[in-house]
Amino acid sequence: MIETLPRREREVFETLCRLQTGATSAVRAAMGGSLSDSAVRTLLARLEAKGLVSRESHSDGVLFRPSPRPETIAASALRRTVDTFFAGSAASAATALLGLTQTLQPEELEALERAIGEARERGS
Repeated sequence: MIETLPRREREVFETLCRLQTGATSAVRAAMGGSLSDSAVRTLLARLEAKGLVSRESHSDGVLFRPSPRPETIAASALRRTVDTFFAGSAASAATALLGLTQTLQPEELEALERAIGEARERGS
């Protein structure tokens, strides 16, 4: 889905996904201010025309949000990453992700244990 977007559109879209909702200025600030407000507005309008972004009027101005659910986008991006860099192995990807952090919070460990238990029950 997003892999076919031009680089700047993808950057704006990914930033908006991280924010979940935001005005042009918030997207620009989250990107480190590398683009003008006008450029961000133009890119958001292009993304809206492609059905990836929706806008709503708000008392503070216009707010933008990703049209597809961020979870759907994340799952698609993660699937592509696992296929590309880990030869389709979710276990290899999970091992690499775990290596990125020094420590896990207890709730994160519990969530991982639940996910592994559910995968066992499914016979994965």
